[in-house]
Amino acid sequence: MKNYILILTTLASLTAAPLQAGMVDEILDDQILPGMQTLAEMSDDLAQTSQTACQAGDARLQNAFGAAFDAWIRVSHLRFGPTETNNRAFALSFWPDSRGKIPKTLAATLSREDTSLLPPEAFAQTSIAGRGFYALEYLLYDPVLTAEPETPFKCQLIQAVSQDIALTSAAIQADWEQTYANQMREADGRYSDASEVKQELFKSLNTGLQMLSDMRLGRPLGSFDAPRPKRAEAWRSGRSQHHIVLALQSLHPLAVALANGDQPLIDALDAAFEKPIIRALRLDDPSLAGVADPAKRFRIEALQQEINELKLLIESDLGPSLGVLAGFNSLDGD
Repeated sequence: MKNYILILTTLASLTAAPLQAGMVDEILDDQILPGMQTLAEMSDDLAQTSQTACQAGDARLQNAFGAAFDAWIRVSHLRFGPTETNNRAFALSFWPDSRGKIPKTLAATLSREDTSLLPPEAFAQTSIAGRGFYALEYLLYDPVLTAEPETPFKCQLIQAVSQDIALTSAAIQADWEQTYANQMREADGRYSDASEVKQELFKSLNTGLQMLSDMRLGRPLGSFDAPRPKRAEAWRSGRSQHHIVLALQSLHPLAVALANGDQPLIDALDAAFEKPIIRALRLDDPSLAGVADPAKRFRIEALQQEINELKLLIESDLGPSLGVLAGFNSLDGD
C-alpha cells in the first residue's frame, strides 16, 4: 500500500511539473517579454521623436510620450528582477512624489542650464526625481512651466529625459531577454524552485492591485472632507483614469494565467475583473477631479471597493490554488 501511494505521489509530481512550466512559459512569452519589448520600442520612438519635436505643445511629442507611458503602465506591476536593478523602476517612475521633488529638481536644472548634465552617462547619475515619465510629463504638461517661453536648454532637457527613458527601458528589456526569463523558466540560480517563481508572479499581481487601490485611487480620494485631486497620478496630462484602465487590463491576463486551467476559478476571476474595468471605463473623469465632487466621488469609491474585493478573491482563492501567499512587495514600507 505504501509503495502504491508513493507511485501515485511521484506520478502526480511529474504531471504537475509540465503544467507549472507551461504556465510560467505562457506568462513570459505572452505577457512579460512582449510587454518589455513594447516598452523598449515605444521609448526608443519617444527618444527619436524628441530629436525633431521638442516643444511641449507638439502633438508628435505628446503622442510618442503617451505611447511609451502606456507601455510602462502595462508592465509597472512587475517590480522585480531587471526593473529593480540599479533602481530602474524608480528612474522611469518616480511616483508618488509626496514631497514635490520633481518640480524642485526640474526648476533647479532649468535655472542652472548646465549642459554638462545632459549627456546620457552624466544624466543617469542625476537625481531620480528629474528623470523618467513623471518628470517628462511635468515638462510637457505643467500649466505654469508650459506658459513660460521655450528655450534651447528646455528642448535639450526634454531630449535628455526622453533618451534616458529609452536607455533604461532597453536595459530592462535586454536583461529579460538575455538572462532573467531563463532563470524563471529553469527555476534555478536566482530561484531555488518553481514555488518561488510562482510566489514572484503572484506577488506582482498583488502589487498591481495594491497600487491601484492605495495609490492610484487612495491618494486622490484622501477623505470625504479632504479630497486630494492633485495627488492623482499623471493628472497634468489627464491620464489618471486611463492608467487605472490599463493596469486592470494588464493584471487580468496574469491572474487568469496563474489560475493554470482551473475553469471555475478563471470564470470567477473574469467576472471579478469585468466589474472594475467597466466601471473605470465609464468614469468619464480623466484626471479624477471628481474626487472633490460629492456627486461623482461615490463612483470612484465604488471602483476602489470593487478592486479591494478582487484583491480579496485573489488572496483567498487564487493564492491557495498556487500554494503561495501574497508576501511582501516593493510597495511595502514606502
